[in-house]
Amino acid sequence: MPSERSDFLIDSHCHLHDREFFSEKQAEEMLVRAREVGVEKIICIGTDPEDSENAKDFAEKHEGVYWTYGVHPENCIQAPAGGRLTTLPVAIGEVGLDYHSEGYDREGQIRLFEQMLQLAVDNDLPVAFHVRGAFNDFFPVVANFPDVCGVVHSFTDSKKVLRKILETTDFYVGVNGLATYSTLPTPPIERILLETDAPFLAPVPFRGQINEPAFVPEIAKWLAQKLELPVKDVIKTTTQNTETLFRL
Repeated sequence: MPSERSDFLIDSHCHLHDREFFSEKQAEEMLVRAREVGVEKIICIGTDPEDSENAKDFAEKHEGVYWTYGVHPENCIQAPAGGRLTTLPVAIGEVGLDYHSEGYDREGQIRLFEQMLQLAVDNDLPVAFHVRGAFNDFFPVVANFPDVCGVVHSFTDSKKVLRKILETTDFYVGVNGLATYSTLPTPPIERILLETDAPFLAPVPFRGQINEPAFVPEIAKWLAQKLELPVKDVIKTTTQNTETLFRL
């Protein structure tokens, strides 16, 4: 259930559990730094079954850390077609479609995406979507799963596509450090979740460094300036949005 407080921040999407990017010591230090700046909840995102299990293990060891189960479209492996998960994460993700790189398997990605959406339905879980260069297929697929709720993680497309998300779905949109140094369209505050996608996409003024959850306040400050809102309102609304979606 959402907490009564909303004066803290949440990193709704990071990979702190992934030892390819962070040593255990680094991850522990980053958790401490995050809490020192008011980031009290962190969601570690799974990208394949093994990685999801690692996210689960990491979350179980740390208060305020949560995990998701997902198979990233670039991994494009056979996934459970449906049914109940034995241990429930807070979401299914990150899952979706990614047509950015040459040689992608369109049919395989769509099939995997449909399987993961069915898994979300069967387990009554929200979805963290990864969509890159593939919104023409994304919208028809999710239309077949009208009960699914979720967040379009790290949105990087056009105003037209953003408008379609806002007008034809109830999905939230993930805003991270990329927004602080690009010309991406900005969603309304009531549809935004804050995220880092750590170790990627560090925000200004940390661009070029390894990203970490402690940098979420910089995204909140940037959004406050962009939307002409008090920082405390950005923090309150995005925290409530995240807690509502993931039932934290």
